[in-house]
Amino acid sequence: MSNNNVKSNNSSKVPANRLSRFGSLASLAGRVAGGMLAEGARQLAKGNVPAKKDMLFTPGNAKRVADQLAHLRGAAMKVGQLMSMDAGDMLPPALAEMLARLRSSANPMPVKQLAQVLKTEWGENWQRHFSDFTFVPMAAASIGQVHQAYHDNGQRLAVKIQYPGVKDSIDSDVDNVATLLRISGLVPKGVDYQQLLAEAKIQLKSEADYLQEAAYLQQYRQYLATNPHFLIPEAFMQLTTANILVMSYVEGIPIESLSERSQAERDRVMSLLFELLFRELFEFKLVQTDPNFANYQYNTSTQQLVLLDFGACRQYSDTFSQGYRQLFAAALQQDHNAMSAALTSIGFFSQAILPEQQQAVLNLVQLACEPLQNNSAFDFGQSDLALRLRDAGTALSMQQNYWHSPPADAIFLHRKMGGLYLLAARLNARVNLRTLIDPYLTD
Repeated sequence: MSNNNVKSNNSSKVPANRLSRFGSLASLAGRVAGGMLAEGARQLAKGNVPAKKDMLFTPGNAKRVADQLAHLRGAAMKVGQLMSMDAGDMLPPALAEMLARLRSSANPMPVKQLAQVLKTEWGENWQRHFSDFTFVPMAAASIGQVHQAYHDNGQRLAVKIQYPGVKDSIDSDVDNVATLLRISGLVPKGVDYQQLLAEAKIQLKSEADYLQEAAYLQQYRQYLATNPHFLIPEAFMQLTTANILVMSYVEGIPIESLSERSQAERDRVMSLLFELLFRELFEFKLVQTDPNFANYQYNTSTQQLVLLDFGACRQYSDTFSQGYRQLFAAALQQDHNAMSAALTSIGFFSQAILPEQQQAVLNLVQLACEPLQNNSAFDFGQSDLALRLRDAGTALSMQQNYWHSPPADAIFLHRKMGGLYLLAARLNARVNLRTLIDPYLTD
């Protein structure tokens, strides 16, 4: 669901047609420029000669961009989220922080617009299906909002409703955001993010298909049917459409709130998440790639990990899966020749690459595998690994000019791994990753 709690009084109508959506972005570019001029005048009045980037990255401008993208929702917001996860390390801190805000904010639709969506999807007499339907959403996310309802048979449901116009505006929204980023100077020159934007379109179209998400949801329920540690909602297919996903309601508290719990409980939950990732990559060949913390909750009464939102699932080939198996095995042996061969089979180094660029990539992979090196618990809370990975990634992209080359499949997998590392650090968890991955490497 990738969502957060929302209040009913901050709803805003979702611009449903392309022209109004582009108009929103164009007026935003104007307001950002106006903010720059105002900041420049303030600095000059103080006797300072401001740099362009200092005028651009003011708190006011950061808020303008984040608020506008949150109002547009959909692709505009998702591109902001993708760039903040993938490119945040290369972007100026103020922009990275601004985009990070988008990972946790969205305005819900007004009731009138919501009612129209329900009528379009379920017909005039849609209320006959429910004994109760709560119009104030429990949560709002980038492409939809979630409501609580009770079926007329008494079953408690979570209903995810897509914002109108989101699906049809994906291509133009992504292009418009790219234009905004380019003309505003928000992305440094030389950063080639075209491949990422193309992937964003593909990924978004997949996420906007709720029938596809329902299929993935059922697939995960099947995969984990015999695993008592996970709790997954069940798709309610009688009422699910391409734009509305109806699921059984599952109780859970936010995963971050486990930071107050015992060390043993935090370690157990993170071990389960890493174990699931290895199963996804090596067994299922299907990975839920969205690292948003809101996709995980914890059921305190059953002590089960709740998995939510399967929109960002990505299927991986046997070759890709096997390539990572070889890569991890080689990294544990610190065998750079075998690592290079594995990366090549995954799809890295497909463009002309200098020896020093190749070495920088190998060093980055070696660094990312640090928690796997020893057969003991890795203390994520005490480690500065996330910081070192960020610095190494920045050096690789800026100094070695290699940012555009990793294959999209790898980018999405690395986002997921990076998200788990961040969550483990947030929970101060200690996890023995070596014991979790070893069965797959010795197979």
